[in-house]
Parts: sequence; structure tokens; C-alpha cells
Amino acid sequence: MSVSEGFVFAIGALIAIGTLMAAVQTVVVPRAERSLLMRFLYSGMGLLFSALARRRKPYEARDALLALYAPTTLMMLPLVWASGVTYGFSLMFWSLNVRPYQAALVLSGSSLTTLGFRETQDLFSLLLAVCEALIGLGIVALLISYLPTMYSAFSAREVAVGRLEIRAGTPPTPEAMIVLAHENGALESAGEAWTEWEHWFVQLEETHQTYPALAYFRSVRPDRSWVTAAGAVLDAAAIMLSTVAVPHSPSAPFMIRAGYVALRNIADFFAIDYDPDPDPTAPITVRRHEFHETYETLQRAGVPVVADREQAWRDYAGWRVNYDTCLVGLASITSAPPGKWSSDRPSPYHRLPLFHRPLRRPMPPVLREIMRRRGLGQERRR
Repeated sequence: MSVSEGFVFAIGALIAIGTLMAAVQTVVVPRAERSLLMRFLYSGMGLLFSALARRRKPYEARDALLALYAPTTLMMLPLVWASGVTYGFSLMFWSLNVRPYQAALVLSGSSLTTLGFRETQDLFSLLLAVCEALIGLGIVALLISYLPTMYSAFSAREVAVGRLEIRAGTPPTPEAMIVLAHENGALESAGEAWTEWEHWFVQLEETHQTYPALAYFRSVRPDRSWVTAAGAVLDAAAIMLSTVAVPHSPSAPFMIRAGYVALRNIADFFAIDYDPDPDPTAPITVRRHEFHETYETLQRAGVPVVADREQAWRDYAGWRVNYDTCLVGLASITSAPPGKWSSDRPSPYHRLPLFHRPLRRPMPPVLREIMRRRGLGQERRR
């Protein structure tokens, strides 16, 4: 093998190994690994579907088209993996004197698909063909295990989204959820519901970090979305804690924390900028007059509300600031259906980043206190 052939063999091996690693990162590794190949595919398909969707004016028509984006891209993954492995091994076969290149490419495809219509007599080429055949079987096994897991997670997510229609209407709104609970005498016993949604957010964080493509899977109905459902539940809990004059369940603050932690971790993968340690007085996308309208709606419905609406607004904003940016950003990238205080907010268009960006984490309180005492930074109130 000459130096040039050795160089081609190394390039082919890198391509094959890189493609295989991308498949392992996407399917096997239980975290949001930043596979460059996957990001190129999802970004390219996202641009295509976004361009086609902009031509459709009714939302239902756009939703029907965008519903094909994630499944179509998902089904293209094994084709991309197979193409990368086939091309990489074809270069290795060529460097082992399988000439011309067309014959090397056919041998690589025959080996990957285990069809065996092309053979080679060279020992190293035979071993390489067997190795590629095993990789081909592995890709099929990955796909067989990947799809059921994805759709199982999707189904678990959508069951809770569907149940929310009973409690908060469609599209879900926080005031509808509170009014219906008041009418059914469940305002003071909402702890069970908050605990249920706390578990939902924990599961959402785990599944949508392991399989980020789930964020783009749309609900079975165009007026439902996991993003608007998350926003409605978080806002309902924040309004309950700030505005409704009933004994508060201790589960509500924990549910809100589970919610904004989940949304932040998902937002990290999509490079949505947010302040990891926001000041309670920082601006949010919900306006004061919008909150006052909700306050009056609850008051007219007979829901007991606190007397000081300005303090209620400040308390609500202090809760909302923790998840506001992430919620609106995720609603934007998923083209969520109209939802109050989530997808109806202006947000810059976000596209899946191609390259790695380090995750952001809030500074530990102890370190922040040390910096404040030394005059190195300004402590923020939580």
C-alpha cells in the first residue's frame, strides 16, 4: 500500500468511524450529544420545511406540513448513516486495490446490506467486508430499538397534554384552569395536580434531552402542543401562588422549579439564550395590563383573589421570569399553535446550532455570596 493509498484508507476509516459515532450518540448515549452530522441534517431539513410552510397561510395547513418534518428527518437518519459508512468503506476498499472506484463502491454497498452480490478474494478486503456487514446489521438494530423508544416517550408526553384539555380548555389558558378548579371546589386541593405535572416535567427533561428530535414531534391535533401546555400549567401555578387567596399547596413551587429546570435544559440544546439567574424584577414578555385582565377575569368568576393587584403582579413576574425566555423561545422553534403567553409572544427565530456550545449553569449561591462580599459581582435576589 502506497503512502497515498494509506492516506485514502485513513480518510475512509475516519468517515466510517465518525458516522458510526454519530449514530451511537444519537441513539445509544442517554444525553443530548451534539452530533454534527445530525445537526446538519436537522438544520437542512428545517430550512426546507420552513420555506415550504411559509407558503401556506392557514395555520392548519402549515401544521399538517410541519407535522411531517420530524418523522421524515428521523427516517432519513439511517439512510445518512448507511451512506456515510458505505462511502467510508468504499475508500478503504479502493486503497486495498479494489479498482476502479465504482467496483469499490459496489462492494461496499453489497457488504453493508449483506446482499453478497459482489465478492473479493483478498484477505484484508474480506475482513473489511465482514466488518462492514456487522455495522450494517448494527444500524438496523439501532433503528429497530430507536423508533419504539421515541414513540413511547411521545405517547407519554401527549397523554398529559390531552388530559389538560379537560382542566384548562383548548388552547389551554391559566385562568381557565383556575376557574374550572374553583367551580369544582378543587382550588385548595390542587397539590395532586401539581405533583403530577412535576413528574411530567422531570420525564420531559429526560426524554427531550436524550432524544431532542421529540421537541419537533407535533401533537395529534393542530391546536395542541407540549410547549403551550407547559406554559399554561406553569402560569396557572404562578398565578395561584401570587394572586389567588387560598392556602397554597407546597407542591406548586416545586412544580414550577421542575418546569423551568426542564425548559432550560431543553433550551440549552437549541442554543436559546436566557439568564440562568434572573433578577425577580427583570422584564418578562407578559405585560402588566395583560395580567390585570386575567386578574379581573378571575375576580368576575368568583375566584378569591388578593386585594393588592400590584403586589400580585410583582409576585407573578418574579415566578414567570424563571421560565419566560425559554418558554417563548421553544414555542418559536417548534412553531407551536396559538397559546396564551407562550406562542403569541414575539421571539427571534432560532435555528439548531451546528457546533458545540457549552451549557450554562447558574453560579452556586455560596460562590455568588463570596464574590459579592469581595466586590466582584452583584448578588441577585431569588
